[in-house]
Amino acid sequence: MKNKILVVDDEHLIRWSLEQNLKKQGYEVSTAGSGEDALRLLQEETPDLMLLDIQLPGMNGMEVLEKVKELEEDVIVIMVTALGVLETAVKAMRLGAYDYINKPFNLDELAIVIKKALETRELKREVAQLRAVQPKRFSIDSIIGDSADLRHVLNMVRKIALSDAGTVLIQGESGTGKELIAKAIHYEGARADKPFMAINCAAVPETLLESELMGHEKGAFTDAKSQKKGLFEMAHGGTMFLDEIGDMPMAIQAKLLRVLEDRTFRRVGGVKDIHVDIRIVSATNCDLLEAIEQKVFRSDLYYRLQVIPIFLPPLRERRDDILTLARHFIESFNREFGKDVRQISKEAENVLVDYDWPGNIRELRNVIERAVILENDETMEYEHLPRELVSRSVPAGGSPLIFTLPAEGIDIEDVERELIRQSLETSDGNQSKAAKKLNLGIDAFRYRMKKFKFL
Repeated sequence: MKNKILVVDDEHLIRWSLEQNLKKQGYEVSTAGSGEDALRLLQEETPDLMLLDIQLPGMNGMEVLEKVKELEEDVIVIMVTALGVLETAVKAMRLGAYDYINKPFNLDELAIVIKKALETRELKREVAQLRAVQPKRFSIDSIIGDSADLRHVLNMVRKIALSDAGTVLIQGESGTGKELIAKAIHYEGARADKPFMAINCAAVPETLLESELMGHEKGAFTDAKSQKKGLFEMAHGGTMFLDEIGDMPMAIQAKLLRVLEDRTFRRVGGVKDIHVDIRIVSATNCDLLEAIEQKVFRSDLYYRLQVIPIFLPPLRERRDDILTLARHFIESFNREFGKDVRQISKEAENVLVDYDWPGNIRELRNVIERAVILENDETMEYEHLPRELVSRSVPAGGSPLIFTLPAEGIDIEDVERELIRQSLETSDGNQSKAAKKLNLGIDAFRYRMKKFKFL
């Protein structure tokens, strides 16, 4: 869509010249010979940018500028003056003008100013939209799950977000959603409109990690051709997320400890202390106590990070969330790929719930994405799932079942309920023994006990 420009000048030749030139550049152009005409056109159809002459008959350009900013604050106004008076230009900028140019002006230079102004406007719009969307996208309500364990975590996240807690440690296996929790803490709190900066400590070489976090001064090392702000500095007022903190090199751990203690650091090659106001959220899938024993993680850093710990349980311990998440991913991928998967068959549900999901939510998401892309049925069947998933969920090499399907058929859930009952009865209520008899993990067995009201 073409950007709209309104040219306001009392000289007909200038209006005509600018109109012809700007139309050639692809803009939609309208013109006005007075401030009064300009305001009337503004109310009929709002332009993206206005070229406004300061010297106009009736209302002068400064008066028009004030009125424009009252009516349509987002309109970019570039003032045009033949006077070249700096004080007037400064006053115009204070009233909201984007820039000013002097007559006689160079059309090529004017084109550059207009292009830059429109790009700046578009960038501001995108930033505003992003700021409006991000809090909703990463709010606590956006985190999917019904299990008691997840509800406990989210209640804690809500309290942390609304507090002044400056240091949080999130622990959990890979793929459990640690970064989502970190973003929820940020976007649910008072820092939501400030930066959220993130880095994966395992993905950046040791030689670069300190510079990425702390920044560097010009000449600090061979390739440091200019000063660079680090992520801690850029996160000022907001949140710094340190993912895979357990893989941070020991040399940088000591410097991070100082940041945690007094929120100050020095750029690489710098001599000046820089103070920042940031919340530091760290995450790891490592056992940090074991890392301390192995002398690869500092104990003083661990206890400083562990001010407020959050543990995210793996998906195999939150089986109540599996089908909720699966349906959520199906809806999402239906929209993305134009598919119409409406339900999951009972057999497929059993496969999904029985599987232990070593890759957690990330693995479940990938499985559902693959099934939605490759199949066109309205029902997701167990044969649509990856073979390795089905084989790990179905006992292999067991004794053949002696069972004859009645001619009238049978409800498979009745069979499942009876198997759970018999396994408990023959195991004197011992859940571990009963689970082994059905070749189920204890979590999968307890899920079925809850499902059929045995627990």
